[in-house]
Amino acid sequence: MSKFDKHSYFKNRELSWLEFNERVLEEAREPENPLLERVNFLGITQSNVDEFFMVRVASLNKMYSVNIKSTDASGLTPKEQIDKINEKEQEMVTRRYTTYNRSIIPQLEKNNIKIFKPFEVTEEQYKFIKRYFNDELYPVLTPLADDSSRPFPFISNNSLNIAVRLHVKDNKKNRRFATVRIPDVFARIIKLPHAENSFILLEDIIKEFIGTLFIGYKVSDASTYRVIRDMDLDVAEEDTSDLLREVQKQLKKREHGGVMRLEIESTMHSHLKARLIQTLDVEKNAVYEINGPVDLTFLKKFPSLIDGHEDLRYSKFTPFVDPALKNSKNIFSAIRKKDIFMQHPYDSFGSVVDFIGQAAADPNVLAIKMTLYRVSGKSPIINYLGQAAQHGKQVTVLVEVKARFDEENNVRWAKQLEKMGCHVIYGLVGLKTHCKIALVIRHDEDGIRRYIHLGTGNYNDVTANFYTDMGIITANGDIGIDASNLFNMLSGYSEPPYFHKLHISPNRIRTFIDKKIDDEIRAAKAGHKAAIKMKMNSLSDQKIIEKLYEASVAGVKIELIIRGICCLKTDIPGISDNIEVHSIVGRFLEHSRIYYFYNEGNEDVYLSSADMMTRNLNRRVELLFPALDETIKHKIISIFATMWDDNVKTRILRGELFTHVDRRGHVSHNSQEYFIEEAKQKNQLLLAQQRAETKKPSTFIPMMHHDDSPQLPSNGEEE
Repeated sequence: MSKFDKHSYFKNRELSWLEFNERVLEEAREPENPLLERVNFLGITQSNVDEFFMVRVASLNKMYSVNIKSTDASGLTPKEQIDKINEKEQEMVTRRYTTYNRSIIPQLEKNNIKIFKPFEVTEEQYKFIKRYFNDELYPVLTPLADDSSRPFPFISNNSLNIAVRLHVKDNKKNRRFATVRIPDVFARIIKLPHAENSFILLEDIIKEFIGTLFIGYKVSDASTYRVIRDMDLDVAEEDTSDLLREVQKQLKKREHGGVMRLEIESTMHSHLKARLIQTLDVEKNAVYEINGPVDLTFLKKFPSLIDGHEDLRYSKFTPFVDPALKNSKNIFSAIRKKDIFMQHPYDSFGSVVDFIGQAAADPNVLAIKMTLYRVSGKSPIINYLGQAAQHGKQVTVLVEVKARFDEENNVRWAKQLEKMGCHVIYGLVGLKTHCKIALVIRHDEDGIRRYIHLGTGNYNDVTANFYTDMGIITANGDIGIDASNLFNMLSGYSEPPYFHKLHISPNRIRTFIDKKIDDEIRAAKAGHKAAIKMKMNSLSDQKIIEKLYEASVAGVKIELIIRGICCLKTDIPGISDNIEVHSIVGRFLEHSRIYYFYNEGNEDVYLSSADMMTRNLNRRVELLFPALDETIKHKIISIFATMWDDNVKTRILRGELFTHVDRRGHVSHNSQEYFIEEAKQKNQLLLAQQRAETKKPSTFIPMMHHDDSPQLPSNGEEE
C-alpha cells in the first residue's frame, strides 16, 4: 500500500472527462471566438458526449449489470459513477441548449443566418418544402405502428426518429402509437430557396406533413427522439488470423447494444414519453428532455453550408514546409544530413505524405513498413503504399482494425491494401497497436540505410489540419535497428531483449517513466534542481499519479499540460504542493505528448504516442522516442514554455476544478495563435529568400577600362 493512494487524492476519470467537455462548451460560449467557430464547438460537445456514452457509460453499465461493486481510485462504484455522470450531464444539456437558444441562434440571426420553422417561411418556401416532402421524402419514409400485432421496432443507435401519437379521426379515445425513422440518406439541414443563408431542419419538414403518412387518422403529437446505445466492440481474440472476420461480425452485432441514453423533445406528450421509456427500458435519470433540436452534431457541418461571412470564421493560414522536405527535393539526402522536426498543423503534414510518396517512387527504396491507426477516407498514404507494392517493393502495413469508431474504415483499408499487394497485419493478440511509425529501407551509395518517421499523431491528412502533433524524421542508426525490431515483434515471433533508443509499451514505457521520475526524486533529495514537464491528452493512471505525488513531496517541480482527463488533484497540502496543471482548449485539438526531465541539467526530452493512462501503458503497443538532436530538443522545450505561458486558452487546475487564468494586467498570449504567426513569418522569410535568389540585377554593370572608369555605350543608353 502507498501513502499516496487515498481516494480523496483522485478525481473520478469519467467526471473529469465531462469537465473537459464543459471546457469545450466554454469555447462555444466565448464571445471573442468567431461565431461560426462557436457553432462548430457546440456541435463538437454533442459528438464528444455521444461517443462517451457509447463507450465509457456502456462499460460502466456492463460492470453494474454483473453486480461489480468494486471502486475506482476516487472510491466510486460503477453504479455511483453512472448516477453522477447522468446528474452532471443533465446540467450540461441545459447549458448546451441555453447556449444554442439564447446565444448562438440570436447571433446567427443578427448576421442574417437563420434556421426556420415551417410556420416562419414564406409562401414560396412553404411550397418548396411541401414539394420536397412529397417528391423526395414521402417515398422513403416508413411509418411503423406500435400495437399488439406489430411490436415496437428496433431503434438503431444514434438515429433520429419521430414518435407519433394519433387517433382515428372520428374517435379521440381510440389512441394509437407509431414511430417514423428520419432517413439519414438525406441532409439534416435543408437550404431554403429565395433567400441567402436560410435553412430548415429535415425533421421539421417531416413533422409538418407527417399526417399524410396516416390516412384516416389525426396526429395529435409528433416529437423527435434519439437513443444512444452501447457501441463498444467486444472482440474475442484467440488468434489474429480471424481477427478481421471477428471485427466484422461484432460490427453487425454492435447496433443492438443496450440503450445508454434517451433524448426526447421536451414538448413530447407525457403518454408518449412514458411509452418510450417503458418500451426502450431506460433508467429515468438517463432520459434527457431537450429544449431544441435533438442531436446538435449537425452544427459541425452547418458552417460549411453558409455562404460568405469569412469574418465569422478563423482566419486561414498556410502551414510551413521545410524547403528540405519539398517534393521536388531529395528528402532522403536532407534526412541524412540532420534529423527533421515538425509541429503540425503549423508545419505541413504534407511533408510526411511526401516522405511516403518519395519512398514509393524511389527505385532505391527496397521496403516500407508502417503502422496505421486512423487514416482519412481518401488517404493519399494508402495510395502511395499501394503504388510502392506495385513497383515491387516489400510493403508491410499494420492496420489497427480495433481503432474505435474507425473499425469499418480500417477493415476497408486493410482489404484494399491486400488487393494492391501489401502485406497487412492486424497486431498482437489482446493489444491495440497505437504507435505511429513509418520505416523506409533504402539502398544508398554507402549501403543499406533506414529512414524513420516517428509521430505523436495519426497518419491522417485531414485531422492533421486541426490536431496539434509532433513528429521527427531521422536516419539515426540505433533508432533504425529499434524500428526493425519493433516491426519484427509486430509481424512475427520476436521479443527483443532491449531497445537502444525507443521505449515500447506494454509495460516498458511505464518502467522507463518511473525510472526517470525516481532520478528526479533522488536529485531533489540531494538538494539539486529537479524538474518534470509533461504534456498529454489525459492523466488517469493511478500508479503514475502516485509517483508524481511522491516526486512533489520530495521537492521536484512538476508542470503538466493536460487537455482532457486529469485524475490528479493539485493543492493537496503536503502532497501536491509542487505540481501545477494547465489545460489548453482552443482552435486546434492539443494532441502532442511531451515528456521532459531536467536530469541534472542534461534536459532529456521525449515525444510519445502514449498518454499516462492505464490502457496506453498496459494494453497498447505505444512508442516513446527521444529528441536526440540538440536543436530539436531545445525547440520542443521552447514550444512547451510558449504553451505554459498561454493565458488566453489555458485553464489552471485548482484542487480538482479548472478555472480560467486571471490575466488582468497581463498582455494576452494565445500559444496557438503565436505558432500560427511563427509559421506565417517563416513562410514570408522563405518567400523573400526565394525572390532574392531568382532576382536578376535591374541595372547594367559596364565593363571597366584599365583606369577603372566605367565605359558607357556609345549611344549613351543602357544595353
